[in-house]
Amino acid sequence: MRNSMALGYRGLAHRPVVMGTRGMVASAHPLASLAGLRMLMQGGNAIDAAVATAAALNVCEPFMSGMGGLGYMTIRPAGSSKPVVLDYLGRAPNAAAASAFGSEHDKWHGPKSTLTPGAVAGWLTALETHGRLDRSAVFAPAIEYAAAGVPLTPRSRWFMRGALAGGHLDAGVRGVWFPNDRPRDAGTVIRQLKLAATFQAIVEGGADAVYRGPIGAEIVRAVRSQGGLLTLDDLAEFKPEWQEPASVAYRGFDIYCPAPPCSGIQYLQALAMLDGFDLAALGQNSAATIHLMAEAFKLAISDRIAYAPKPGVITAPLLDPAYIAGRRDLIDQARAGRSEGERYDERQQHPDNILPGQPALALPESTTHFDAVDAEGNAVAVTQSLGDGFGSGVMGGETGIVLNNFAYWFDLDPKSPNVIAPGKKIEMCMAPALVFRGGELAMAIGTPGSFGILQTTPQLISNVIDHGYSIQAAIEAPRFRVYAGTTIEIEARVPKATRDDLTEREHTVRLIDEWSPLVGGGQGIGIDPDSGALSGGADPRRDGYAMGW
Repeated sequence: MRNSMALGYRGLAHRPVVMGTRGMVASAHPLASLAGLRMLMQGGNAIDAAVATAAALNVCEPFMSGMGGLGYMTIRPAGSSKPVVLDYLGRAPNAAAASAFGSEHDKWHGPKSTLTPGAVAGWLTALETHGRLDRSAVFAPAIEYAAAGVPLTPRSRWFMRGALAGGHLDAGVRGVWFPNDRPRDAGTVIRQLKLAATFQAIVEGGADAVYRGPIGAEIVRAVRSQGGLLTLDDLAEFKPEWQEPASVAYRGFDIYCPAPPCSGIQYLQALAMLDGFDLAALGQNSAATIHLMAEAFKLAISDRIAYAPKPGVITAPLLDPAYIAGRRDLIDQARAGRSEGERYDERQQHPDNILPGQPALALPESTTHFDAVDAEGNAVAVTQSLGDGFGSGVMGGETGIVLNNFAYWFDLDPKSPNVIAPGKKIEMCMAPALVFRGGELAMAIGTPGSFGILQTTPQLISNVIDHGYSIQAAIEAPRFRVYAGTTIEIEARVPKATRDDLTEREHTVRLIDEWSPLVGGGQGIGIDPDSGALSGGADPRRDGYAMGW
């Protein structure tokens, strides 16, 4: 008899579930997944696979993530009953006071929008701590791809065209991907020789080549020459941090993600509230289920805005069962509540808004997600980003590295808990999850999508745990996202009768495409508790592919 808590294989899926027993990688590009799979087939582990995948995505999906970006890894070392988190979010430069920004535009794009790049330090720290292969093996696929070239997919061209239309890309970025200021055609093979040389320099010199060496010096030269704030000291002072994760119990499973200032506390709170409702009986994507989830999201959003960015915030009071029960009681099952929106905005303040609660606190998308699991039980869930499409739009001189624009995620309003300050750590919506059951790994899952990450991730988890969906079906199922006021955006595959029911509950329903990147691009891997078989799922809203063996 199969384990009663086994992950299911229900649900309609456009693509088949990918199965394997010795290893699995799911990422937003098939060549990146292949890079990770190569590590597993060469005797590496899931950490080796994750770093190889990360580096390959820098080449294959350069508008989403790369060496100039930031991220989180949620890692389960084999045999451990809970994960650890590797935080490689670069801090605000030491010169990044609010007064250094003349306008919102300065922190949105351009040289002042860049926080200290953390990705290289994060990748190498993970590799040195938990990996098995050396740098030359792990970075080999990315170097090959950059030197020989990667064909441009139709979906990547779509994303790139949008980034070009934003008007924020400097001559270095345009020269590689947009000759004559036009998007290249799908099928064009794009080579990145400078990036290949930079990867090779990191193989030879390690993190010091970036944070205390010639690569970093060239990045700083390029940024400072355009009026940016980043300095050599900012690079030299940066170190990734190992952290304890935040977690919540949900229907017998334990959900882990990075702790604040990671915004994942939002979906942990939402799941804790939803644990008091029988979503399985109400039905997957029924109007009642969507309504309850949307209202839980709004309540959790208000708490996340108020508390997650505050220095020293602790998670226990925000997840305390009595506090969660009080928040759950505020859900009106017949009527939509009013939200201030996904981030602090004084213009959205309204007397009818859902307000943050009063926990007993003691206080002193342009993104990518991928997962890797091996037969030994090592697992990694990774979300990382440049911020916007091609991040700041600034290339780090001759390095081929595109720099992030995560200053945008800070506020300039001094009343905001998330106001920018020198050396401050950002509130971060990236929140990769590992799911356990009885101390054993059950699932690695996550998504890109800016603050939508915090709404899409619990939908994916609920699809698997509440409704018995396979990983692939859970990822493909129609999704929704709530915004300011009573607005809910919902994919057009959700039936009209369901949408009409939501309208009767006073939601302002706004249709988006049937397969919309506005609700993310999730990837995931499930582990069968009886056989140990691995099932991989990847999102057709991106170029996602899962590969196993």
